[in-house]
Amino acid sequence: MADAVGHPPDQTASTVRNSAAALAVVILAFAPQIFELLWSFGTIFGASGRNPFQVLVGHGSALLLAFPNVLLGSYGAKGLPSDTLLALTYSYPLLAVAALTLLVRLKAPQDYFGGVVLMAVALFALWASSDLQGMRGFSFGAGTAPRMFGVLLLGLGAAIAVMGLLADGAQLATYHWRGPLFVSLAILAFALSIRPLGLVVSGLASFLISALGTPETRWSETVIVGVCLTIGCAVLFPYVLGLPMPLFPRFLVP
Repeated sequence: MADAVGHPPDQTASTVRNSAAALAVVILAFAPQIFELLWSFGTIFGASGRNPFQVLVGHGSALLLAFPNVLLGSYGAKGLPSDTLLALTYSYPLLAVAALTLLVRLKAPQDYFGGVVLMAVALFALWASSDLQGMRGFSFGAGTAPRMFGVLLLGLGAAIAVMGLLADGAQLATYHWRGPLFVSLAILAFALSIRPLGLVVSGLASFLISALGTPETRWSETVIVGVCLTIGCAVLFPYVLGLPMPLFPRFLVP
């Protein structure tokens, strides 16, 4: 009836959805700062690290002044502080995505937000590995693989997000905890075991842990793929890229 008499259709529901979606991306943009702030409260009980006031001042000033200071060349040869790099590399791009989310119509929200999350993971990886050798130019080093994978993941996530804007697709599905839980456990297991157990054991174990994230896993095929990937990584990282990664457990190395 509203269209028949010349009145525009009600846009309230769409506006609310877009506002909530943009707010979710804003929270994602500040997730590392929020995590460090919560972690910093442990300093009250004797944990090491910056106290909450230092975290607030450091990240707050970086978020407000990072871009103007870079334009003015205020940092000079001393380089960019970690808080400033986090703001420039991670938070600012996601805030731009949040602004875009507020303005556009999401045709496939599930694809769009999946792409945004992949972009966030890639941006965080690029920031976290920014102090590793091989992250700049064509020099090879410990940061070469994170740079390549981060850039590839960023491009893939952006492509998926764009498809969520251009092509009709699925709405947001019900959240399932199993996949994210076991993938996170696999990453944590690899980080904790790579030094004492080596790449061969930790890589294969992490792959198998992540495979628990779906009930559709076929274990015979999964083990074969895991072994092949582990062999590939064992050749690629220590020998092709020359990264100082231990291959076998310490107790087996004389």
